[in-house]
Amino acid sequence: MGGVAPINEAAVSRWMSDHVGSREPLSFTLIAGGRSNLTYRVRDANGNSYALRRPPTSHVLPTAHDMSREYRILHALAPLGIPVPRPLALCDDEAVNGPAFYVMEFVEGAILRNRDDAEATFDLATRQRIGEELAATLAQLHAVDVEAAGLGDLARHEGYIERQLRRWRTQYEQMRVEGDGGDGLVEDVAERLARAIPPQQRVTIVHGDYRLDNTVLDEAGRVRAILDWEICTLGDPLADVGLLLDYWAEPGDPTTALLGAAPTTAPGFASRDQVLAAYAAHSDVDVSGVAYYQSFGYWKLACILQGVYARYRAGATAGDTGSVDEFPAHIALLAGLAKDMLES
Repeated sequence: MGGVAPINEAAVSRWMSDHVGSREPLSFTLIAGGRSNLTYRVRDANGNSYALRRPPTSHVLPTAHDMSREYRILHALAPLGIPVPRPLALCDDEAVNGPAFYVMEFVEGAILRNRDDAEATFDLATRQRIGEELAATLAQLHAVDVEAAGLGDLARHEGYIERQLRRWRTQYEQMRVEGDGGDGLVEDVAERLARAIPPQQRVTIVHGDYRLDNTVLDEAGRVRAILDWEICTLGDPLADVGLLLDYWAEPGDPTTALLGAAPTTAPGFASRDQVLAAYAAHSDVDVSGVAYYQSFGYWKLACILQGVYARYRAGATAGDTGSVDEFPAHIALLAGLAKDMLES
């Protein structure tokens, strides 16, 4: 990607040679981008690969996309046996490439983004094991002693759901699109969620976006690395469980139109109930009230999608020429699912 604006290739190459031990010349290939943090695959002259993470080119919030915070989390978790990419070096010298960035190992393996990926990569027996592996790995993450790991000051310990409800409702209201008034369902579900918040059982690391396509799997379907720690914080572990189940699509789910042909709709994958049972088998967290957290997850996704819709309507398409005409219907679908889960 010679000359691509987010990477000063000459300066970053020199810095990586000094701090990571890579051998020049280096090549940089963008592998994940958008309004979230940008991830590049970096290859050196010896054939080694690294992953470089930097903030997006335009910030949404001044406190977002904190590379040193993300690096700190990986640095704390890697020695504990949590499957994360091993962090190698953090650069906070803005003379090198502007905002801080960090380099970590590049973890090879399978990332399943759709049904075709799943069917082409794993046989039926391995697909069945993947749900168990993801659930067990999530339970392992939630078992980390945050104080012993040096992460006790990462965030407030209590009131996680209350804070999340305020945050996402505020964003939803700020991202309303003129002429698309909606029917008040998102606001109604927010009120219902606020009135029914379960007691927080414990304080754990919360990944915040734990799902199948944010993990790298080995050939046996085990989790080799958990990716995208951008919104990791401390809070209620069931928030991670609920969102994992929301994304764990089953054949015939109404979210198919929104999420596409999810990998877990392929034959062989465990059901949501089996994934939940696997988590419960590896954790002493009481999962009987997980429906609330599934409802919260669907509602949060509706708020996020509203933000994406508003930015596209305002012209911030990042070069994507796809239509967003169906977004209001998808937002309503997610809010409706959230309401149904609360009433179940």
